[in-house]
Amino acid sequence: MKRETAERMARSALALYEKAHIALTEEEKAAVETADFGLDRPDEIGLQLVVYVNTERVCAKEMALLPGQTCPEHRHVPSYGKEGKEETFRCRWGTVYLYVDGAGDPAAIRARRPSSDVTVFREVVLTPGDQYTIRPGTKHWFQGGSEGAVVSEFSTHSTDETDEFTDPAVVREPKIEE
Repeated sequence: MKRETAERMARSALALYEKAHIALTEEEKAAVETADFGLDRPDEIGLQLVVYVNTERVCAKEMALLPGQTCPEHRHVPSYGKEGKEETFRCRWGTVYLYVDGAGDPAAIRARRPSSDVTVFREVVLTPGDQYTIRPGTKHWFQGGSEGAVVSEFSTHSTDETDEFTDPAVVREPKIEE
């Protein structure tokens, strides 16, 4: 992903954080990460996040999803001798469509996603104040609603670099080009 694209996405995320009344320090604003998952289509497949804390025991993040932006299907597997991450999503602003193990008829935009990249369809719609806990090893994916979404994540230690994605082309760690 080009640096200018990552910076544009970060600015969009900061605007969403502001709408959600999320107070960030200047240091946190400068540290907004844009994940394009190696697919170079961050407006469609990606997310922006700020990590507040990630210790050996706990993690807290703020995620911003642009309208229709999707975090690809994945699961948190055992890593470094510990059980996979357990995470709770709490919607702060907008609507987020979360999909977990099970069948259903997703409201999320799927036309841009190859069907082999998505295998779970039980829909959980989160609006401000709603939350949902995802157990370790549970396949899930999520997408911002028509206005986007801001979601707080509270979890056990985050080892996102070891997440297992359904799409083998996905790369979790962003690569920024000048």
